[in-house]
Amino acid sequence: MPKGPYELPPVSSLISFEAAARHVSFKNAATELNVTPAAISHQVKSLENEVNCALFRRHHRGVELTESGAYLLVALQRGLEGISEAVQQLRLQYDRSGVTIRSSTAVSSLWLTPRLAQFWKSYGHISVTQVVTDLGFDSSKCDISIRYGDASEEKARCHILFRDRIMALGSQRFLEQNEIKRIEDLARIPLIHLDAPGTGWTGWREWASQLGYDGPLNSAHRVNNYTIALQAARDDMGAVLGWEGLTSELVSSGKLVSLLPQTLSSPLDFYVVLHNSASDRAELIYRWLAENS
Repeated sequence: MPKGPYELPPVSSLISFEAAARHVSFKNAATELNVTPAAISHQVKSLENEVNCALFRRHHRGVELTESGAYLLVALQRGLEGISEAVQQLRLQYDRSGVTIRSSTAVSSLWLTPRLAQFWKSYGHISVTQVVTDLGFDSSKCDISIRYGDASEEKARCHILFRDRIMALGSQRFLEQNEIKRIEDLARIPLIHLDAPGTGWTGWREWASQLGYDGPLNSAHRVNNYTIALQAARDDMGAVLGWEGLTSELVSSGKLVSLLPQTLSSPLDFYVVLHNSASDRAELIYRWLAENS
């Protein structure tokens, strides 16, 4: 019976079948996999018993795929192509001759990428790979990471980039269409909520409560990506919480405006981490980011 979380037959039988089906020959598959034709035949027969149907028609001139065999071949090749593509991306992504920086989507688009553009004006010979993810951090797969959290708890070498103030932002048109003078006005305007559990990002309820308002709030829009939340605000969909260090360009350009005078000091830091196995080039970028934060 199939075993493991994916309920698959033994991988060896799948690989043997794929090679035999691709070549339409047990002999050629055996040559490719450096085994005997009898071994290929045994693996294919085992797979046929596993799936309870014939995958090949066997005759004295050789073999040919059945309809079931052709169906399985297409599925296998699709899966193997996906694995191959992922492996190639990882090989490029973690090329140790360059420097890999891991950050969230928001930090990458709003803070890191513009600074890397400036960095390359002086250090164009240094290859940098950005790994952008909102699913946590694996420090074994990067030289540098940029995080939002309590920097005092960080065990690796780190530097605080900025501790933000958090404000209510919206488009100019949204402000003109909604009379917003007091924090209590949040009860009647659409708010864009960021659903990102485990990230430590301050939500509307916490923000308003810290500023002395515990009344009702509108929950018109919910997204799980901060960059999308900001775009929704730019599209006049509602008010969004803005971290000053991330949204300064949007505010200075007029794409977003402050809706209320009240601001809240961010409870956590944006900081850069240099991981232990980092190269001299990573050290250079780490120091550059720290000095240009």
